[in-house]
Amino acid sequence: MVESTAAQLAALPCAGKHILLGLSGGIDSVVLLHLLATLAPRLEFQLSALHVHHGISPHADDWAQFCLDLCAGYNIVCKVAHVDIQPLRERLGIEAAARQLRHAAFAAQDCAFIALAHHADDQAETLLLQLLRGAGVRGASGMPAARQQGSRIVIRPLLNVSRAELLGYAQHHALHWVEDESNRDESYPRNFVRHRVLGLLQEKFPACRETLARSAQHFAEAAELLDELAARDAVDAIDRETLAVDALSRLSVSRAKNMLRYFLHQCGAPMPQDKQLEQMLRQLCSARTDAAVCVQFGNWQVRRFQGRGHLLPLLPSFDPALCLLWQEEEALFWSPLQKELRFSRHQGEGISLRKLQSARVTLRLRCGGESLRPHPHAARRTLKHLFQELHVPPW
Repeated sequence: MVESTAAQLAALPCAGKHILLGLSGGIDSVVLLHLLATLAPRLEFQLSALHVHHGISPHADDWAQFCLDLCAGYNIVCKVAHVDIQPLRERLGIEAAARQLRHAAFAAQDCAFIALAHHADDQAETLLLQLLRGAGVRGASGMPAARQQGSRIVIRPLLNVSRAELLGYAQHHALHWVEDESNRDESYPRNFVRHRVLGLLQEKFPACRETLARSAQHFAEAAELLDELAARDAVDAIDRETLAVDALSRLSVSRAKNMLRYFLHQCGAPMPQDKQLEQMLRQLCSARTDAAVCVQFGNWQVRRFQGRGHLLPLLPSFDPALCLLWQEEEALFWSPLQKELRFSRHQGEGISLRKLQSARVTLRLRCGGESLRPHPHAARRTLKHLFQELHVPPW
């Protein structure tokens, strides 16, 4: 196990880089900590750990302290990130909320690699769960051994190692770990699959975990081929968060769906349900040219404007009465979007500072019917007509 992990890390390469380990304190991450701590001097990488304190279990404080003490024994820096799951729990559910907060905690860290301790049994469970949810090729490909995520790479060195092998390694090296009582709660789908479904399958098919993990790899290869096809179809069609509708219209339905999935994935959006994807494709390609196309899925929406599909986050509803007074600050904070509007002084084009200082300046939402004079000697124009001339999307 040590040498197979070393080969994966050397291929990255990781020399001189910082690897951040996700350390829960369970057997999987404890084994990976031991492996990485063993290999760090040989492969010359910096190692630290992050424990995410969800505050759900009554033992959460003890687990955090266990991780701190464990890393201290290796002379490795360990950070504890405290997260509050309650604001997201009702909307997302406990598992999805915890996962989203973990991702945010890791995103806030400075490192080249994030090492996670998912193993072959996790991969088999993931495949079964995805198939039961009706996942496509990408979803059924499970978890990748390495994946670019922003400026860092997420790695899973144990993805070909079984849970039984991890237990043998931990016992051989006299390692200690904590047990999360929630792992026995079969009301969670993953635990039900782990304890009931896979256990039953293994009685008839002893190698089912290995074969399921192998199937996930086959799906991953198929997903890669589909991405290569979509990238070829999308040449000159995708520009940031927009997609040329005519490029979709020229393709068969299957290839158009594949290209649309590729576009959404490249932009970081989740995959919509089949019916939503079909509706998206139909409205983008077949709706009247003057139709206000808008398809929502999750916290996202796809709109159409001047022959291009636009992917946008679903914005919260705003209070139409919200109005901010500008008092010559350099920035005004717009709370609904958590954004700032900045004012900077320039010579030449812009709004006359003298005029701004001589009148009451407010920031508010459009109500319709607004007009302005773009130039002192120009006629007054409505904002609607100006935006249309400048090809500004109506939203």
